[in-house]
Amino acid sequence: MSKNIDSIINKFTNSNRDNLIPILQEIQNTFGYLSEDAIISVGKHFDLPTSKIYGIATFYDQFVFKPKGKYHILLCNGTSCHTSGSKKNLTEIEKILKIKDGETTSDGIFSLQTVDCIGACALAPVISVNGKFYSKVDLIEIKKIIKFYQSLEK
Repeated sequence: MSKNIDSIINKFTNSNRDNLIPILQEIQNTFGYLSEDAIISVGKHFDLPTSKIYGIATFYDQFVFKPKGKYHILLCNGTSCHTSGSKKNLTEIEKILKIKDGETTSDGIFSLQTVDCIGACALAPVISVNGKFYSKVDLIEIKKIIKFYQSLEK
């Protein structure tokens, strides 16, 4: 992984610190998350302490530090979704997959993340799996959605 990280960093022709965020974005786009190795390599490149790179990366919600599952489930917990049953949906997903919010299944197939708002309030409650939106989901629909993605793995 370290060799690949270095090749991403070296794509950016100057060591200007203005490239820090784009480099972190490119690394995450390639690997799906920012590993400890990536943070260390970027710090060495910019001659900055690892803690500084980590501090900058944690400031932005877009960066994640653990690998996501093959199927990343986003569950909206905004006001419309919350009042329409997103909490029950969250409980059902956690029960079926045996993971909590922010976790990935041990086989790396599913990960779960709640977000404050997906921006589809009229369709509440909403979940998204790898960017595919499901609207007005209830407990029965949750089971069908998960079963569908599980079937793709057989």
